[in-house]
Amino acid sequence: QVQLVESGGGLAQPGGSLRLSCTASGTSILIYDMTWYRQAPGKQRELVAAAISGRDPNYADSVKGRFTVSRDNAKNTITLQMNNLKPEDTAVYYCNAHRSTYWGPHDYWGQGTQVTVSS
Repeated sequence: QVQLVESGGGLAQPGGSLRLSCTASGTSILIYDMTWYRQAPGKQRELVAAAISGRDPNYADSVKGRFTVSRDNAKNTITLQMNNLKPEDTAVYYCNAHRSTYWGPHDYWGQGTQVTVSS
């Protein structure tokens, strides 16, 4: 059973920082594309940052230069360092593990962690 557990969310002031972590169990993240998504109230879930093995990280335009995604395959963990936070970054952040197989895609999601940016 693959499980993803996010941590590190909370309340931050505009201009502040938070660091999110996502730790996987039941599998190795080596074989997965690991991605952070977020969903704000009343909005669709959107990609924030992707950490795909062998490729440069990919970021949403809205977070480029402020967020940094990294993966530690040995610790089975990915992190999202969020700097210079803005109120529009307020959302529930989800970790996703994805891989494509001959039999179809495999997707796993964490439970989400709330990030609130407010003064």
